[in-house]
Amino acid sequence: MLFSALVLGAVIAVVVAFTSQAARPNRPALLGLSVVLFIASFSQCITVIPAGHVGVIDVFGRVPDLTLKSGINLRNPFARIAKLSIKTQEMKETMNVPSKEGLNVNLEVSALFHLSPEKASDVYRTVGSNYVEVILVPQFRSVARGVTASFQAKALYTSEREVLATTIQEALTNAVEDRGIVIENTPLRNIGLPQRLTQAIEQKLEAEQESQRMQFILQKEKQEAERKRIEAKGISDFQKIVSKGISRELLKWKGIEATEKLAESQNAKVVIMGSGENGLPVILSADK
Repeated sequence: MLFSALVLGAVIAVVVAFTSQAARPNRPALLGLSVVLFIASFSQCITVIPAGHVGVIDVFGRVPDLTLKSGINLRNPFARIAKLSIKTQEMKETMNVPSKEGLNVNLEVSALFHLSPEKASDVYRTVGSNYVEVILVPQFRSVARGVTASFQAKALYTSEREVLATTIQEALTNAVEDRGIVIENTPLRNIGLPQRLTQAIEQKLEAEQESQRMQFILQKEKQEAERKRIEAKGISDFQKIVSKGISRELLKWKGIEATEKLAESQNAKVVIMGSGENGLPVILSADK
């Protein structure tokens, strides 16, 4: 405010001098000087906050809770404005972490985060603008090592890696949320296991898949055997039912009916009555 008062006083002095009779020959120069002084005074009273940022006001070491939003804002010309990003940022880490068995695993993981606008002033007051290096980086490394130590190496290699990523995100959120850092996600980019362990896990997974395949084949064969058993039982039941309804008299009658139909046909034949098995006629073709 003192700077603005001095500049305003200078502008008033220039205006007074501009209006005096003695300064008439120098009026153009005085007019230009007054415009320059006015622009300089006005520029010290405004600040522009870029999109995706907030402005933290620092007046001689005193940081109020009020923050400036993106756009043009009025400001104290003696205040320092720290422009902190609230955009989503990515922090990548590559670290050696232990598994539950005590094996060293090469873990590549990212943390997507952003600064909470409501706590930007508190973060600047208590930590500073380098809050990522002071708070997030050490907490991220500590949480990642602590979480992976509760997972077996096989889990880091299979579908449980998504559970690992979720667990890291939850643990990291609990560690830094109160400090004004919002964790959005912690995706796993890569997990590197020892070569021999990787081969052993792959062989075990292949054996499990082969076992599941054989179980499927056995189940299929059992179903086919059951189908055939049901089909055979159906045929047997049919034969039993039919055989109960067939008698010698019925067979003789059917034979007589067949003989009558053959005798009525136009083909040349010889019919010997009563000479066949069970007394049925014998039919001989004339060409044999």
